[in-house]
Amino acid sequence: METQLPDDFRCPISLEIMSDPVILPSGHTFDRVSIQRWLDSGHRTCPITKLPLPEHPCLIPNHALRSLISNYTLVSPSKLQPCPQPQILISSLTSQSSHVGTKLNSLTHLVRLTKHDSGFRRKLTELGAAPGVLKCVDSDDPSLQEKALSLLLNLSLDDDNKVGLVAEGAINRVIKVLRFGSPDCRAIAATIITSLAVVEVNKATIGAYPDAIQALVWLLISGKGREKKEAATALYAICSFADNRRRAIDCGAVPILISLLDSGLERAIEVLGLLVKCKEGREEMMKVNGSVKVLVSVLRNGSSRGVQYGLFTLNCLCNCCERLCFEAINEGVVEICMGLMEEENEKIRRYTSSLVQTLRENHAFG
Repeated sequence: METQLPDDFRCPISLEIMSDPVILPSGHTFDRVSIQRWLDSGHRTCPITKLPLPEHPCLIPNHALRSLISNYTLVSPSKLQPCPQPQILISSLTSQSSHVGTKLNSLTHLVRLTKHDSGFRRKLTELGAAPGVLKCVDSDDPSLQEKALSLLLNLSLDDDNKVGLVAEGAINRVIKVLRFGSPDCRAIAATIITSLAVVEVNKATIGAYPDAIQALVWLLISGKGREKKEAATALYAICSFADNRRRAIDCGAVPILISLLDSGLERAIEVLGLLVKCKEGREEMMKVNGSVKVLVSVLRNGSSRGVQYGLFTLNCLCNCCERLCFEAINEGVVEICMGLMEEENEKIRRYTSSLVQTLRENHAFG
């Protein structure tokens, strides 16, 4: 289906069919996920025109284009490959007589159909697909579980589905996978947490589950590269809710994140940038030997986004502890700051200025 859709339906960044098209102030349309990733990386220019954008660009939903993409298959049925009716595919997931192979085939069809089509995702939810999908997530068969998780992730991409999936019991299933699933399944499960946490009310709900944050922290310790990155991303998503920061700190996240940051997982600095906002987080960071050295290393070698969070985190710590100011000076932070004052990124310049001011107020340098 994707290859038959007009090129105008594709995001200029990802070149994939857009599921949530939004209009940039420059007038060009992009898929929300792709342009948000572009902006989060520190870019403040339009990817197409290269013209400057506001510091906080407004992303306006392109409802007309989204509707066109969703309805295109209805007006062009001849261009589609034959596929079983959605209700038949859903029924096979819950039927006692369905073999694993049948369920796997149905899930494969549904994953493909829901990957780029938000209208089809909504239709599946309205048809009551969630219980069948979640039942397959509970499967002991790794292949079936992985495919069911992929479908659950696709369904969670629509904001209208996020609260309903949590209400259907998705979180308990996902937490179990985080603990006992295969590496690929654990990575997808963490990504589902990130997706569901886009809706504010879900952040509180997820954090309230006794083992949710603990499972993500455990994955930071025991997981491989992709699992660690997705777990850190999920923690970042849910820790924008203040109560979850304390829960993550109580689960021992701070020293683990600093260790991962030292090992090159830059996503860890984003989580630390949230945890440092509460007193408990700052106290834990002060206890970790070498934390200042690791943060200064991010300022020296990190990406634009990493440097922003590194500056903010280090400034918060130095504001609370004169000893850390002198540690930062000894690690060469002043020289780094002098260079960062010339950065094009306005936020980096502002955070750099704040850090320099903090160091001066603590008499760390003249």
